Amino acid sequence: MNNLRNKAKDLLENKTVNVVIGYSEGSDNAVRAAFITDPGDVQQLIFDERCVQNLAFYLMKHEVKHYGKIAIAASLPVMRTILQITSECQVKEENIVVLGISPEGSYIEFNNFKDLETYIATANLSLPDADALRMKEIEAMTQEQRWEFWTNELSRCMKCYACRAACPMCYCTRCQVECNDPQWVTVEATPLGNLEWHLMRGMHLAGRCVNCGECARACPLHIPINLLTYRTVQSVKNNFNVAAGTSASMESVLSSFNSNDKENFIR
Repeated sequence: MNNLRNKAKDLLENKTVNVVIGYSEGSDNAVRAAFITDPGDVQQLIFDERCVQNLAFYLMKHEVKHYGKIAIAASLPVMRTILQITSECQVKEENIVVLGISPEGSYIEFNNFKDLETYIATANLSLPDADALRMKEIEAMTQEQRWEFWTNELSRCMKCYACRAACPMCYCTRCQVECNDPQWVTVEATPLGNLEWHLMRGMHLAGRCVNCGECARACPLHIPINLLTYRTVQSVKNNFNVAAGTSASMESVLSSFNSNDKENFIR
């Protein structure tokens, strides 16, 4: 952690960046995002098992972009998000310094996004153990059982859209669910409307989701939304051999065409 703090201090003192985004202590033993602009405040930066929020969420915020060049403390999901949103032209490499943090909590120096891509190429991109176990249980179900499982889970949704608000990949200025001419998705929380919303969101994240888990952590009803999205991640990987957040120049899977695609998923 001292290596991270020292690097952050150097970047601010040398005016290389204007702000460092990291984690700091909040109230009631919670962790909050910190926006450090004074080199003397870098001691506020922490990193431990509580630091799970995807800080890349803030990189596209209007207020944060106005800081100028940004350094950001980046665990693996944050690293992947940075590459993914760069590939989608939402941020530029020259405006970001990545302060890498390994799964063990040690600082990793990255000189550029190529270094970042090389690191991610050898990283473990699988789900956390608890999610992987639950995903295995769901996949072991019959098609009818899975349908019943997901319709029951999603019927509890009250459409608070906390999942959308927490997701760094849901950055549209106006979501499709807010378009009412025509009305694509029902406003009220109904079993069919809930299913429409979550399936639509899952498709919008196909080939883009980096498995950070923010959607599930944000859900006040503890619906495992991240596992539904992860299923689209698996499909994209199996059919197109593409994993989100592994390259700053990757094309969007669902909006690009390759004549060599097998298309064996079409029935």
